[in-house]
Amino acid sequence: MPPAADPDAQATQYIPPVPAQPGGADAAYGIRPGAPGDRQPPAEFDNLFRESSGGPDATQQLPQFDPQAAPGGRAARRERGSAGSGRGNGNGGSSRGRIPLIAAIGVGIAVLGIGAGAMFSGGGDDGGDENKTAAATAPTEKESASASADPAKAQAVALDKLLADSNDSRDAVIKAVANVRACTNLGQAATDLRNAAEQRNGLVTRLAGLSVDKLPNHAQLTAALNSAWKASALADTHYAAWADQVAAKKGCPKGKARTTPQTRAGNRESGTATTQKAKAAPLWNSIAQTYGLTERQPTQL
Repeated sequence: MPPAADPDAQATQYIPPVPAQPGGADAAYGIRPGAPGDRQPPAEFDNLFRESSGGPDATQQLPQFDPQAAPGGRAARRERGSAGSGRGNGNGGSSRGRIPLIAAIGVGIAVLGIGAGAMFSGGGDDGGDENKTAAATAPTEKESASASADPAKAQAVALDKLLADSNDSRDAVIKAVANVRACTNLGQAATDLRNAAEQRNGLVTRLAGLSVDKLPNHAQLTAALNSAWKASALADTHYAAWADQVAAKKGCPKGKARTTPQTRAGNRESGTATTQKAKAAPLWNSIAQTYGLTERQPTQL
């Protein structure tokens, strides 16, 4: 055979007929009929070796190949391609099997894309909710910040706590002075009066530690409070000394406390305290009204 210079020339080569083999066409192709597990010949082979009646023809030969019938190299390749695509177990079947697989992969990719889009869009919605929440809470935070940033209000609140403690010893002082006049329980009365004086001096010390410069009329208010508490402390101290005098010999003629210079000094300081408290009360109440704090009467200072 001459060298094949052109691939198309092979398509027109002459194929000799296949001689008959013992055992018929099945034996010629290495097929053992009835052998368990052997594959059956393809349908096209069956058509070649069997009559229309279905009986085997062991002497039938393959059809002669007509070189003139083959149109050419490209046509021959097309015929071979068409024949291969027509086989049930050939490339055509594999191509048809791959089509549903490719379609399924495409559907899966589309589903993944939709899911990813939903996830990202959901994340955007969550961020929107967070932004809405932050926007809704922003005014409240601003209000809290402005309230805490108001130095005048902070000073008013601190002073209100101090004034709430200023009245703690008042009832004890009133009771102690009444006992001294009646010459009753004089030792305890003197102790209670000295404790009250200490407590009122403590108010003066605490007021000095507060910043009240942002409050309206703060100078007048602090001056009136300091004067009132100092005078009250002095009055308590004088009354305590009076209790000591009354407890001595002849201090209670006919069951009544004798008046002494300590009594008069205590009364004087008590009057000063009352006057200063009357000045401080309206100054504080104006501040309390502004910031919603407790208003107080002079006797409550």
